[in-house]
Amino acid sequence: MAEGETIVSGVAGRYAQALFELARESNAIDSVGAALQSFDSLIDESPDLARLVRSPVFTADEQAKAVGAVLDKAGLGGIAGNFLRLVAKQRRLFAVRGMVENFKRLADAHRGVARAEVTVAERPSAALESEIKKALSDVAGKDVAVDLKIDPAIIGGIVVKMGSRMVDSSLRAKLNGIKLAMKEVG
Repeated sequence: MAEGETIVSGVAGRYAQALFELARESNAIDSVGAALQSFDSLIDESPDLARLVRSPVFTADEQAKAVGAVLDKAGLGGIAGNFLRLVAKQRRLFAVRGMVENFKRLADAHRGVARAEVTVAERPSAALESEIKKALSDVAGKDVAVDLKIDPAIIGGIVVKMGSRMVDSSLRAKLNGIKLAMKEVG
């Protein structure tokens, strides 16, 4: 295995790997990635689509028809559209979100980009978001794609996951540490 090769596994990984190879051969990595991201966003926005994706109750035909209608309405076609239709016909929609994530990882590795998940309590300004990305790029030694997540439960601070590393400097983690220290003292 070549050094730096991205490893994907499981059903989602195998489907993503096959789609990535097809997209690479067709010089369509960016367009396929954008279409997959659009479909993933549609799942976030529609509880009905999320239920269709997760639920084993629907037959393959029902899933294929529904996904086809969603793709047509959203204007998602080409390689990604055909792939999503195939996934529905094969009753693998339950793994589609993992497929999207694995495709992103493969595309990023192909471009030499690291991916980081950054969680903050509230949306940062564009300038602060740019600073975070630059700092992560400096640490990684290459470009970093940032997946920004907003989670008010962390109260404040930042949580960063990049590769196998995680830094949690959230206020919630600090308060939990103080609470634990207080229990040990008392």
